Amino acid sequence: MVMDQARTYMREALQLAQKAADDGEVPVGAVVVRGGEIIAEGRNQPRATGDPTAHAEIVALRAAAAKLGQEKLTDCDLWVTLEPCTMCAGAISHARIKRLYYGATDPKGGAVDSGVNFFAAATCHHAPEVYAGFGETESAALLRDFFKNRRL
Repeated sequence: MVMDQARTYMREALQLAQKAADDGEVPVGAVVVRGGEIIAEGRNQPRATGDPTAHAEIVALRAAAAKLGQEKLTDCDLWVTLEPCTMCAGAISHARIKRLYYGATDPKGGAVDSGVNFFAAATCHHAPEVYAGFGETESAALLRDFFKNRRL
């Protein structure tokens, strides 16, 4: 993969995360990429929608499935600013995402390389290729600033 493309995808996910923060949501953004093109995006919005499943990854996966008219996203990659939680890892598995790229690790709530390590579980039907650390510094800073400002 060309590094310029990688920067473009994560930059878009970071912009979505910032929009989430601006709306008072935890700053997480995600994009689905197919054939080098961003086909869907999502940002955290459980508060705005009253939907506890409206995490950035789920929103982006739903949009991609709707756009393609199918639930299997086997030729798609997901770029997200934060390590996915268990719910999102399950959705990524069910969608058959080819590759997952994420920014900051989440030792408390993550489920990919932290916590339950979902994709390594015997009950996981599909595990994407996983690449961590893309835009990690920027992703972590957005989260730190968001929670710091909430405590003021």
